[in-house]
Amino acid sequence: MSDVMVQADGLAKAFRTRRGTVYAVNGLSFACHAGEIYGLLGPNGAGKTTTLRMLATILTPTAGTARIAGYDVGTQAGKVRERIGFLATETGLYDRFTARETLRFFGRINKMSAEEIDARCREIFDMLSMSALADRRVGTFSTGEKQKLSLARSILHDPPVLILDEPTFGLDVMAARTVVETIRLFREQGRTIVLSTHIMRIAEKLCDQVGILFEGTLRAQGSVASLNVTFNTDDLEEAFYTAVEAPKAS
Repeated sequence: MSDVMVQADGLAKAFRTRRGTVYAVNGLSFACHAGEIYGLLGPNGAGKTTTLRMLATILTPTAGTARIAGYDVGTQAGKVRERIGFLATETGLYDRFTARETLRFFGRINKMSAEEIDARCREIFDMLSMSALADRRVGTFSTGEKQKLSLARSILHDPPVLILDEPTFGLDVMAARTVVETIRLFREQGRTIVLSTHIMRIAEKLCDQVGILFEGTLRAQGSVASLNVTFNTDDLEEAFYTAVEAPKAS
């Protein structure tokens, strides 16, 4: 049996505008294996968020296919949602809830029993060193604490696949470090992770495979080491610029 947990084949998303049809993502293909982190690296507007939203079944692809844990995002969206945790750039947290109340709310949405929710809350608060935050109102949290709670929410129903959109977005150095360590912990647990970032050092630190996304197309992909060999560069930043400045294949 294949250990590919996330597979995209020719994935595309077009939007109609006053100037005509614009492709935010066009012909994207990649695979992420069990227990790996695959990073989509690109600037704002490259198509990263659109790609992740298609994988998370929030957007319907215009063309191509994608499968999560063997399930098609278009025809088996419910099965996909049961198997993913999704982190958006907007936390969507309610300031008047405590951290525990937040997880209970989302646990009910995921059709978990009260006993299951409480057991998972205890496990997650311990795992992520959040016990001191459990009964504080979210409105008193720092940005980093809110992001940590968002990550906790994404694993509440114990999904095998995590889809994380700019997980260190807006965080200071210390908060970003905590989030990076949390993501590493998730990988150590065997979860498969697809994340987006525009920060080179995050991609270098976390990702087993990197896809360089620019203007909606995948310009190159591979490990950081293999990308440096391909482009005869010394670091990911130079490999990135070489990839995006090269003529697109016809």
